[in-house]
Amino acid sequence: MRVLITGSRGQVGRVTVDAFRAAGHSVIATDRLPPGFDRDTEPAGVEYRQAELTDAGDCYALVARGVDAVVHIAAIPSPTGNTPATVFRNNLLATFNLIEAAVRFGVPRFVNISSETVPGFFFAERDFLPSYAPVDEEHPIAPQDPYALAKHFGEQLMDAAVARSDIRAISLRPSWVQTPGNYAENLGPQVRDAAVLSPNLWSYIDAFDLADAILLAAESDLTGHEVMYIASPDNVGGRDFAQILREHYGDAIELRDLDRTDASGISSAKAQRLLGWTPRRSWRDYLDEDGRAKPSS
Repeated sequence: MRVLITGSRGQVGRVTVDAFRAAGHSVIATDRLPPGFDRDTEPAGVEYRQAELTDAGDCYALVARGVDAVVHIAAIPSPTGNTPATVFRNNLLATFNLIEAAVRFGVPRFVNISSETVPGFFFAERDFLPSYAPVDEEHPIAPQDPYALAKHFGEQLMDAAVARSDIRAISLRPSWVQTPGNYAENLGPQVRDAAVLSPNLWSYIDAFDLADAILLAAESDLTGHEVMYIASPDNVGGRDFAQILREHYGDAIELRDLDRTDASGISSAKAQRLLGWTPRRSWRDYLDEDGRAKPSS
């Protein structure tokens, strides 16, 4: 396939471009950063185009180059470092422009990178907890913040697109994305102490496993619009999930059936079933039992 990948210079975008190249696909990579103008700046099979995705013309120009799939990763990654209006406008308008261009040019597949924050219990101004765990795609949605709202509306844009065209869409909701260089800083404290809480209930996803899921989504022949969580099957620290959930949340969160004792707080069963996705990496590959980086990491 010829695939347009947005956000190609980000931590997820880089490994996703590599995954598509390794699978034999050609890539149009795009981001806000300027291109290099020396020979062989980009690897074989990759064309880079600087673009501003909140500009409809840029999106139409990218899609008009002829692609079989759009993989939309680019976004401001949280609501905390920019003004609310900037986060909401950037993330929602970019998604709208891209899906609109894809529909008008007859692109058959769109992979939309959504977020685990969509249910709303991550950056809420009035805190609330998940209704049950592990959280899955049926969990109620009630976002308050501009980031989760934009991601939720992005999923609705996918619904509208498949209703008015033949495009097929998959929205992936990744958990907290980790790369080899940030496991110790991000997850080390939770490995050492389960009382270091996070709204995603000790969940995470390796960037390379996420890239594998994105590749499978782009290659999938699923029809309509499917929404899927992407999280590692184990929790940070590898603890008895039922035990730590009761210890830290009491009866405030309903515990549902687990597929393993050290289960994640987010279920990726749907992605594994529909995409054939098998996560292959764990925090244990990078950290020791004290949450310190292993020498080879």
